[in-house]
Amino acid sequence: MDRRSLIKHAGIAGVLAAGVAPAVHAQAAVRWRLASSFPKSLDTIYGAAEVFAQKVKQLSSGRFDISVHAAGELAPAFGVVDAVQQGSLEAAHTAPYYFFGKDETFAIGGAIPFGLNSRQMSAWTFEGNGLKLMREFYAKYNIVNFACGNTGAQMGGWYRKEIKSVKDIKGMKMRIGGFAGRILERMGGVPQNIPGGDIYPALEKGTIDAAEWIGPYDDQKLGLNKVAPFYYYPGWWEGGLQLDLYVNQKAYDALSAENKAIVEAATAFAHVETQAKYDVKNPTALKQLVANGAKLRPFPADVMAEAYKQSNIVYEELNAKNENWKKVYAEFSKFRADQNLWFRFTEATFDRFMQSQKL
Repeated sequence: MDRRSLIKHAGIAGVLAAGVAPAVHAQAAVRWRLASSFPKSLDTIYGAAEVFAQKVKQLSSGRFDISVHAAGELAPAFGVVDAVQQGSLEAAHTAPYYFFGKDETFAIGGAIPFGLNSRQMSAWTFEGNGLKLMREFYAKYNIVNFACGNTGAQMGGWYRKEIKSVKDIKGMKMRIGGFAGRILERMGGVPQNIPGGDIYPALEKGTIDAAEWIGPYDDQKLGLNKVAPFYYYPGWWEGGLQLDLYVNQKAYDALSAENKAIVEAATAFAHVETQAKYDVKNPTALKQLVANGAKLRPFPADVMAEAYKQSNIVYEELNAKNENWKKVYAEFSKFRADQNLWFRFTEATFDRFMQSQKL
């Protein structure tokens, strides 16, 4: 008698008595929908969610399938937190600082002005206390978060006119992502929080005077160089933007232990691959942009100094009025100080030497 016939005719008691283990039942299929805050045209940042979903499917042998949807398909770019919180979507992939209007603490999970670089941000998240602190915060929104990509340090954006001093910031209407707008406003600028897909027409029509997105590869895809000639650096508000996967708490709790491990592994994979893509693609794109007329400029020293000053004033104000911020920022700022002390003697010194050489 073969195994299947034995199970069918003898029943479980008979099978066990015969010393034959019953077949392990396959896990039920899981189907999720994931809303991105980014357009499909940006294959790096939107692609991080696709890389994650593909890895989940691969690791689960197809039993865990996640469909990925661009901004606006299932939820507006800036509406994904509400959708995940309410349970109308199982997951979202986004930049946490988009939602600083709900609570400024969101921004620490992504990037804040003069915060951490990408390597330091990964260290704080995975081996520091960052993941624990942010999960405690996100629990208030029925969200479980996972780091799912980093852009690395960003550029400072495209400007119609040259920025010669901090005085040129006054009255300037600029598309700037998330929390950094608070600092720009303190410097006299007028921040505009516009989704990636809408930046080009706003800059082209003159609705805004300047815009930042990420860096050369994505900026070139958006065509920002065609409507504003001056390209400034560095993006002092994004030393390393960490992207997050947001998962509805109930949906996450319903997963098996195996599927939870798959989500964790797949986000870690997408996290590393996303930055690797940017680091490979940005150098070539920057050369092309400059060859096509982009005027590369460093921010004047007084702009950097004023931005740093205003950032720290804002942080102190938040410490006094936002308990969520105060709790997370206290550990974040201490970690940042330790990291910069270490990097001063290692990464930064090595990088400065190498960049001065003729390779």
